[in-house]
Amino acid sequence: MAMSNKFGYLLLTTGNKSEMATGYATLYGDMCGALAVIADIYKTQVYRIANFINRKKEIIPIEIIKKPPSAELSPDQKDEDSLPPYDFLDKILQMYLEEYKEFNEITTKLGKPDVVRKVLQNVDKNEFKRKQAAPALRVSRKAFGYGRRYPIVQKWRRP
Repeated sequence: MAMSNKFGYLLLTTGNKSEMATGYATLYGDMCGALAVIADIYKTQVYRIANFINRKKEIIPIEIIKKPPSAELSPDQKDEDSLPPYDFLDKILQMYLEEYKEFNEITTKLGKPDVVRKVLQNVDKNEFKRKQAAPALRVSRKAFGYGRRYPIVQKWRRP
């Protein structure tokens, strides 16, 4: 951010839709910047894009792609310590955020009610972070921001 301010650069954020949804994008880390270029694509899509970019030549270091996802807030932390694997998480998020499915419909299709409940609670309780986010480039039917608004002060919580 200091370089951005000093030289007038546009600082891009690095939080993706999966992280933004569940609160795994950090306010002073992934969310720091003026434009959120990948905030409307899920983590699994980020990996697909990275592999596509590398299809002919390694441009993105393979170590970055193969490294287990981590918010790195504590030593040896992995996202899967407290989140389901991203391929399952992203299915839940897509059904909830873009297909307007609720708990019962999601669990009927995907099972794992305890996991689904926790994910939906994470989405709902992290609205406050998304209110502070940089504008995102919208590429889906339902992006955060103007595409999806939920109250943060009324103490509304999913049962």
